[in-house]
Amino acid sequence: MSSRKRFAENVPGLLSSPMNLTTSRIFVAATRMNDGKTTTCLGLTAGLQSLGLRVGYIKPIAQRIVQSGEDQVDEDTLLIDGLYKLDIPIAAMSPVAVSADFTKNFLENPDEIGPQLKDRICRAFDRAAYGKDIVVVEGSGHAGVGSVFGASNADNAKVLNSKALLVAAGGIGKPIDEAALNLSLFEKAGVQVVGVILNKVLPDKLEFIRDFAGRGLRRLGVPLLGVIPLQETLIYPNLDQVAEETKARWIHPSAGLKRVRRVVIGAMSGRRAEEYLKVNGTLVIVPGDREDLLEAFIKAGGEKSLSGILLSNGLLPNEAILQKLKEAGIAVAAVESESFAVTSRINNMTVKTMRQDSDKIPIIEKMIKESVDIPGLLKAVKN
Repeated sequence: MSSRKRFAENVPGLLSSPMNLTTSRIFVAATRMNDGKTTTCLGLTAGLQSLGLRVGYIKPIAQRIVQSGEDQVDEDTLLIDGLYKLDIPIAAMSPVAVSADFTKNFLENPDEIGPQLKDRICRAFDRAAYGKDIVVVEGSGHAGVGSVFGASNADNAKVLNSKALLVAAGGIGKPIDEAALNLSLFEKAGVQVVGVILNKVLPDKLEFIRDFAGRGLRRLGVPLLGVIPLQETLIYPNLDQVAEETKARWIHPSAGLKRVRRVVIGAMSGRRAEEYLKVNGTLVIVPGDREDLLEAFIKAGGEKSLSGILLSNGLLPNEAILQKLKEAGIAVAAVESESFAVTSRINNMTVKTMRQDSDKIPIIEKMIKESVDIPGLLKAVKN
């Protein structure tokens, strides 16, 4: 059975009653992928709850799909659901999963799937909004993402009768240029953008960016509602994420959460092993036959500063050294690729906030509460 038919069977019919238009809602989009939508939604959810509001959440289009029981949902939805007691079925929080053949099936039969798609999103929103004071709606990228199957962020914000909030990377010229492009798409769809948040701003540039980016955005007719400082902890992956990205297999997993702050290739002699241990959170990528270097890490107390060791080239040291590494408390994993390829993959990976990132969540909640004008956003949403 085609996925198009399965999709159709899951939608029993079009909405028999009007969608909820009473509950406040805000659609969070971004000017680019990975600009900080999920970080913003997470912090807004916590911040709105701290004001005593009953908060709902929905991400209409899921692109990074994970399995949750019988449902395929967006991984960001699982994160929000796991952190906050929203009392919403997970399927309602992530109603549409875009599988590999989704776009092809839509283009083969847009007149049938298009209305079903909108219907499913509206039904899910009604469930997410039930008993809530406000719903945070997370987009899937910039305003145009999803246009190919008739459900762009601008389209979905329009269908949900929602105002929009834009998140952009820190700066002046580039984020304002990108905001202008996104504003045009939202305006074309009849969606009001009530504000812009600039994310990942260098701490020493905060006031400068707030002043001049604010001026530039006012010229576009949209206020700057927040300037969020760059937090280094948020850009560093944890060791499990690195292992997943590099397809490594664990030999000795980490005993707890460890964050990778620096990646180096083990090319020095064992006598200079301490050079690798000067920065806490260092991940060393080294062929397994460099037993001299591995021995040196153990003797130098590598467990205090190393986040772990990735053994490259499909090579493993002898069992005696592996046992010493385990006893020293040094996490060890192995990959088949050579060291440079593994390093490049790690340096280019996208670091997403995951549920196990217990050190990140309080930081995100605090910085959104302190850096974003949540009362101002609420006022704009309600007006």
